[in-house]
Order: sequence, then structure tokens, then C-alpha cells
Amino acid sequence: MEKRGVPPEIESWFAGRGWRVRRHQSEMLAADDAGRHALLVADTGAGKTLAGFLPTLAAFTPSRLADEPPPEGLHTLYVSPLKALAHDVHRNLVVPVEEMGLPMRIETRSGDTPSDRKRRQRDRPPHVLMTTPESLSLMLAYPDSFSVFGGLKRIVIDEVHAFATGKRGDLLALALSRLQAIAPDLRRSALSATVANPQGFREWLAPWGDIDDVALIDGEKGADPSVEILLPIEERVPWGGHAATWAIPQIYEQIKANRTTLVFTNTRFLAEYIFQHLWNANEDNLPIGVHHGSLSKEARRKVEGAMARGELRALVATASLDLGVDWGDIDLVIQMGAPKGSSRLLQRIGRANHRLDQPSHALIVPGNRFEFLEAMAAQDAVNEGQRDGESFRPGGLDVLAQHVMACACAAAFAEEELLQEVRSSLAYAWVDETAWKRVLAYVSNGGYALKAYDRFRRIVREVGKDGVARWRLSHPEQAVRHRLNAGIIIDSEMLQVRFRNGRSLGKIEERFAASLAPGDTFSFAGMSLEVEQLKDMDVVVRASSKAAMIPSYGGARMPITAHLADRVREMLVDRAGWARFPDDVREWLEVQDYRSQMPGPGQLLVESFPHHERHYSVYYTFEGWNANQSLGMLITRRMEDMDLRPGGFVANDYALGVWGLRPVTDPAPLLSPEILQDEFIEWVQSSHLLRRAFREVAVIGGLVERQQPGRRKTGKQVTFSTDLIYDVLRKYEPDHVLLEAAWADARTSMTDVGRLANVLERAERELVHVQLERVSPLAVPVLVMIGRERTPEGSVDDDLLIEAESMASAAMRLDEREEEAD
Repeated sequence: MEKRGVPPEIESWFAGRGWRVRRHQSEMLAADDAGRHALLVADTGAGKTLAGFLPTLAAFTPSRLADEPPPEGLHTLYVSPLKALAHDVHRNLVVPVEEMGLPMRIETRSGDTPSDRKRRQRDRPPHVLMTTPESLSLMLAYPDSFSVFGGLKRIVIDEVHAFATGKRGDLLALALSRLQAIAPDLRRSALSATVANPQGFREWLAPWGDIDDVALIDGEKGADPSVEILLPIEERVPWGGHAATWAIPQIYEQIKANRTTLVFTNTRFLAEYIFQHLWNANEDNLPIGVHHGSLSKEARRKVEGAMARGELRALVATASLDLGVDWGDIDLVIQMGAPKGSSRLLQRIGRANHRLDQPSHALIVPGNRFEFLEAMAAQDAVNEGQRDGESFRPGGLDVLAQHVMACACAAAFAEEELLQEVRSSLAYAWVDETAWKRVLAYVSNGGYALKAYDRFRRIVREVGKDGVARWRLSHPEQAVRHRLNAGIIIDSEMLQVRFRNGRSLGKIEERFAASLAPGDTFSFAGMSLEVEQLKDMDVVVRASSKAAMIPSYGGARMPITAHLADRVREMLVDRAGWARFPDDVREWLEVQDYRSQMPGPGQLLVESFPHHERHYSVYYTFEGWNANQSLGMLITRRMEDMDLRPGGFVANDYALGVWGLRPVTDPAPLLSPEILQDEFIEWVQSSHLLRRAFREVAVIGGLVERQQPGRRKTGKQVTFSTDLIYDVLRKYEPDHVLLEAAWADARTSMTDVGRLANVLERAERELVHVQLERVSPLAVPVLVMIGRERTPEGSVDDDLLIEAESMASAAMRLDEREEEAD
């Protein structure tokens, strides 16, 4: 094939801006010219998005067209995880198109796009359409999808790491398979700055997982980022807490010293909390904004516009701004609290500067001493260019059911042909004839226990004169119902906590409520409450004289990655490396090492000690909050069976603290592998976890509709419907496809069973039990969380100080005999 190179029009446009076409940009063009798919891994600021679009721009240049008319119809699809990102890229892509005078029309399509424009986009598609996985799947659910996408040449997937390994990635993988069947010459491109496993993503991107079809292109290396850890000027690194409000005065000085600062937090609550603290410190009345997913679309767009125009001095945000929104004038990124992963930190650092040849500047502000270690581990990983690995999982059956229905809405399909199409994606290569027939049976009638109800009859099977079995819609209205309800993102619900007489105490997140079962006790609104029942969207409780076994509700949390957790464990046993730590952190570790032991890699350290007439055990797992929370539930249940009279537990990313009225002399029986076969299954099924997971898969799989013509069901109505069906299926069809999908979700996303299994494996291989006379220094950060409650009215850090200082004093104090021996 003739080497075509970069068109002169593009070369001139780059030169006119004082730029040059970078190596990875020209390699993306060369891969496309060679008819290959491509994965580009390049630093933020390297021109990734422009590289992804370069083959599209080249196809419309006069030198490539050679007096031929420009291509008609849809040429390139751009898919991003965020609507805001698609709008931002649209704005930036229009500039080179207009300045080069290319005959291209570029439009966006999302859930916010007016319906008349969506119809026009199908009747007269633009040359480039920017969209999301959900909107793309909906477009494929129309009969005209074959003509709309028939001439498609390219698809560009931006920030592919953000969704490829989850359910949105499943939906996109199925859409890619369908598009490849409609347009066999389609070439796929994926872009990312933070992929740690390029081979896995090449396999995900390639049809039939053939990575030889996917060119791996590494971006030109830019300037190394500058990452520093902010420490208290005079005080010590805090023992507990994670909001890091101690740093507000120093952060405010940084905001004043820089042109624009982006302050990242890990939760929406903390975004509001930190913003309020900064606003209270804002003596100079600087323009400071806040941005997170719970704000209205109008509020988010207003803040985004102000940032783009350079009108804000600081913006406090969550993961809603992690991805590629291009604001080149940001001087500094501040990460409040633990970064949780090196890839996430790199992504956030990349929002600063946005120029490849100049370093991005970032500050990490640890909330406590373990978070300081995590910050050091993340800083080291960034300096070494190490990213967190992403693990792929089998595609979800609920997503597959939704895709099957979308295909049926477009046209009748032959079941064997569609199966081959589905299996061409890595996520669904595992689907065999048996699984396929189960999915088709479910989509056709809801399953054995529900097939008597007409409303679940969505598709019917017919054998044509050619002997081929094809599936078609049972009624045209099924297409309307599907398009109203299709989607993957399920909003998290809040549940009311109330007494039986109806008096409400407030709301807790459903994720926490789902882990509760009748008889469990937890702290809320300053009281110890016992769960009586979970009914619809209510947690019905009664006041309890028993101590709360679950001290606080957890909320949404990002767990520490396994990569970063391993680095922290290595730091704990690298005594020579402690010299670079602040004095108080080094002393904390030295006293721990003297009085007890360090939790080394490959082992599970458990410490047991009395404190305030209770007996405590702390398990140093380093497997993340979700796995530790699940382990706490299981251990306390097993302690009950062994008459150890458990009082409760508390967890963070690094450790689990459990207490009771009787001492644990040997933790091994509490950690036997059978706990995942017996207590785990019983707990998940008796708690609300499986019921909650079923609600999500029932909505995704189309069993229950959120939206009906002219009205939308409330969360309470959806819950009532799914709970009713769940009870029927559990009784009459326990092997139903959606119950299987719900069980898979409950095991992976809700309980993190994989990392939970890691704890038990380490316990079986090398369990180290140290019995102490009093609390150890390493135990303090997790134990001071006891009794803390994270409510909008409460403080995150300040309430811990008195208890932290008291417990820390006991932990750090040396006995007279220890001092003499020393």
C-alpha cells in the first residue's frame, strides 16, 4: 500500500499554531491507512484526542479527496464516558475543521439532545457524531440503523479505561460487534492516558480478541509531573479522619498564589464540605466553585463555562471532572485525602497545565497517617510511571439481554448469526449455546416462572421457509418501551430510616442499607438502632440498648487499588525508607515495630488487646473498605456462633477492627476458607444485598420499566415491582438468568469477594497473631472511627480529635519496664 503520510493541509495548520505533528499522531494516521485498529496510550496534554481524529480530518482534506466529493453520511463515531467530555471535544474539534475549511459537519448526541435533532441525525447523519455508549445503543435499536451506520469508517473511543472493564464497557463491546457486522471495514481506535494493561485493552478492542489486528501506539513522553505531599506546618499528621480540613489555611494560600486551582475530593459530600470550609476562609472573596454529579445539569454547565473562560480561581470537584475536560489554564491540582490509585491520581494531575512539554503540578493532602503512607506510595508510583492494573470480567447477562432486545427492535434476527456476532467481543466470548438459549428464553417471556404474563412476552421465535429460526418483536409497542428504558446507569437511592410509628430520622445510602439484616444494630442520629425490617424504601428501626455493632453508615467509597496497597505494605517493612517520613510518622512506625509487629507482604497480621473493658482484634488486610466491611459482617456472625459475644466492627481501607466482650485467643477459626462457602452465601441472601443487585439487573435487563409514556416511576415503585418479582423467582425459579446476574454483581461490586478471598488465602498461608496488653499505634487510625457518624450536619475530622489523642497516648506510651529495657 502506498505510504500516504500527513496531508499538507494538516501540516500547515499545525505549523500555523507553532506546533508539530507528533510521532504518535502520525502513527495513528498510518495505522488507519493500513486498515488496522489502534490503541493509543499517551500522557494527558499529548494531543490524544486530535490523534484519534487525525485520520478523519485527513479523509476530508482536499489533497486526499483529489477533486472527489466529500464522503456522504456518517463517517466517524466518537464515544466518551461523559456527556460533558463529548461537548468539550466537539468545541475543540470545530476549530481545526473551520480553520482548515474542511467540508465536515460535527454534532453531539446524548440524553440531553432534543428529540427533533435526534430524528434529523438519523435522517441526515453528520459526518462526525459524538455520543455515549448508552446513546449509541439506542441508535442501534432503530430499523434505520443499518443505513445510518452502513458507511461508517471509524469509531474513536476516548478514555477507554474509564468504562471498558464495567457494564458500560459490556454495552459498548456489544455495540462494537453490531457496528462491525453492519460496516465490516470499520476501524476501531481507543485512547487513554492511564492504561496499565495495554495487551488486555488491545484484546478488548479487537474483533474476536485478535490483538495482532490492533496497533499499540505509545505517545511521546512529556515532562514528568511534579507531585508533592502537603504536611502540617507546625502540627502533626492527624491520627484519624479523611477530610484533611487541617490544611484549609495552607490550601487557601495556594489558591491565592496560583491563577487557577482544581481541588479534587473522593466523594460528593466531601466536595461540599471542603468547599464550605474554603468559602469560610475566603477573606479575599475569590471566585470559588463546586462541581459534582448531584448538581443539576444547568449548575454543572455554568461552572464548566466559568472555568473555560478563566473566571474561577478554584474549583472543588469529584470524579465528575476526572476525565479529559480541557482547561489549559489550571496551574495546580490538589488531591484532598488519599488518592486511592496511581492511575486516578495521574488522571487528575493531568487536568493541570495540559501541555506535554511542561510539568503538571499537584499536591496530595493526607487526612491521616495511613493516608500519608498511601500518598507516598502514589507519589512513588507516579514518579516511576507505574499505573494500576485493570481487570476484565465476563460480560453481564443483564446487559446482553438489553442488547438482544435492541437488535430485535431494529430487525428480526437469526439466533445463530447474532450469537456469532456477540461472541466476537472479548466480554461475551464465553457465551455458549446453553447460556445463549437461556438469555433468548428470558427476553422472549421473562423465564419459566413469569411466562404466563403477557407483559413479559417481548420477542417471538419463528422458523422461516428457509429453515432459519428468527426472532422478532411480539408487538411494535415493545420497541417504544425498550427505547424509553434502555440504559446502564442506575441512580443510587437513599432510604428513609424511620421508627415503626412513621417518625423519620433521616436518610442513609442504599448501598449501606443493603448490607443490613433484621437484628443488626447501627449508630445513626446519635442513637443505637436495631433493624426491624427493610420495607420498600424504608429501613424500619427501633431504639436499642445494645451497642451498635456497625458504628456508622459508609456511603460511597473508592477502595484503594491492590497496586497501591501492595506498595504501602512494602513501605511498612522497609525500615531504611522511614528516614524520609516526618518525625511523627516515623515515630509512629518505630513504636509499632517495637511494641508489636509490622504487617508484611504475603501475611495477615492480627493484633488483639483489651481497651475500656472490651476485647479488640484488628486485622490488617489492606484490601479496601468494601472487602473489609464484608469481612466484618462475616466475622461478627461467626463470633456470635462461637459465643464470643461480638460488640461490633469498624473498617477502613487498610484494616478491620472488631470488638466484643470475650477475647479472641485464636483468629484462625474466624478466617477459615469455608466462610465464603457458608456464612458468605447465607449473609448475602439474608441481607438486602442480593435484592438490591436484582433490582439493578432487572432494570438493565428490561424486566422492570422505570419509564412509561408520559410518566416515570419513582424509586419506591420500581423497588416494589422488583421485590415482588424477586420473591417469586427465588421461590419458583432460583436459577433464573437475572438471579444469576444479580448474584455475580453482589459478589463482585458489592462485596468485593475477590479481595475478600485474598485475605482468607493469606490467613491460611501465613497468619500472624500478636496479643498485646493495650492498643497498638497502627490500630489507632481505624479504632478512632468507632462512634463516628458521617452525616451532613456532622464534622468529619474534629469529632475524632479527643478520642484519637487519648487512644494515641496509650498506644505510644512505653511502660517503665520497656523504658528500662530500652
